[in-house]
Amino acid sequence: MGWCGGAFRRFFSCPRRIGESGNVAIIFALSLPIVVGGAGLGVETSYWYYSSLKLQAVADAAAYAGALEKVRGSDKPTIVSAATLSATTNGWVPSTGTIEVFTPPSSGPNVAKKAVEVIVHQNLDRFFTSIFTQNAVVAQSRAVALITDASKACILALNPSASKAALFSGSSITKLIGCSVMSNSMASDAIKLQGSASLDTDCLISAGGVSMSSVVTTVCASPITQALPAADPFADLPAPPATNPCQNDNQSTLQPGTYCKGLTLSGNVTLSPGVYVIQGGDFKASSNANISGEGVIIYLAGTSGVRMNGTATVKLSAPTSGTYSGVLFYGDRANLAGSNTFNGTADSLLTGAVYFPTQSVDYLGNFSGKDGCTQVVASTLQWSGNTSIKHDCTSLGMREIPATQSVRLVE
Repeated sequence: MGWCGGAFRRFFSCPRRIGESGNVAIIFALSLPIVVGGAGLGVETSYWYYSSLKLQAVADAAAYAGALEKVRGSDKPTIVSAATLSATTNGWVPSTGTIEVFTPPSSGPNVAKKAVEVIVHQNLDRFFTSIFTQNAVVAQSRAVALITDASKACILALNPSASKAALFSGSSITKLIGCSVMSNSMASDAIKLQGSASLDTDCLISAGGVSMSSVVTTVCASPITQALPAADPFADLPAPPATNPCQNDNQSTLQPGTYCKGLTLSGNVTLSPGVYVIQGGDFKASSNANISGEGVIIYLAGTSGVRMNGTATVKLSAPTSGTYSGVLFYGDRANLAGSNTFNGTADSLLTGAVYFPTQSVDYLGNFSGKDGCTQVVASTLQWSGNTSIKHDCTSLGMREIPATQSVRLVE
């Protein structure tokens, strides 16, 4: 046992054997990766969790941005671009992952609704745990932004900046039943009532502000300002092509086709159902004219416009089916400075949508459509006549027009 044994060992420490210290070193060396890896796993789990939270915020923002683009009426590629730009702006790196954008959503409770779904994938780095595997950690976050209509519009001004984009003036009396007035203009007086104009509507909704010199009767508690702009409800509507030969307008019963020198109507005139393309001049209703027609769409090509005399009686209705269902007048989008005047007697009826997305409309007549079914969508509009308009016109093939829309994250 030697000198370091027996009773001596009880009272004095003895040096370890050389073999024992070597074993300890070996065991420590072998266990070091496990110890470091275990500690690293705790650190990296926290990092991965934090990265997942950041990725969820990226997905939320991207879905919201995509939905705002959809509200503007943009197509799918533009929506995808807006969502992707939002994601990269908020820290997502395209080279480390992928992004998927679906509208409508590809799964979940909102697949049949107006919504935008964004799924963001990102590869997360390994540090300490790379001792065990080199496989990337893939994080995924999903978000869905739902678009809901706050109200329906009968009157919509599309111009984004014009003062008095929707103007009610004079002593006009306008009643909008079950629908609202909407302006996309950011101006402080985007919707304006002046003079002694009277207006009864569900609500006044403006992307900018509202200016009123008289009391407006509304269902909503007060006008809605700083609202999201409304999408152009007819943005998908194609322009009717011109056809040959040019039609003869010197008849009491007119046929669809292209009228190459405008169309001036006087006396008793009936328009047969179909598409009328007016070019080279205006569509004019002369004084004391009596004009009628059902199932017609009148397209004002180029710089052509509408001129209706106040003593003319005009009774026209839009098609109730097909490409131009519910659309009565349609102005060329390339005509950026045109103006159109709608006037007529108390017996006049314009049933359908009056659509001039880049032009102004002066609505002076004391008339509306059959059962109150008229819509006016224009760059700017001035309302000086007396009329009563209602919202529920789907039975006549007319579209519903969202006045403004809200976007919220639902998934």
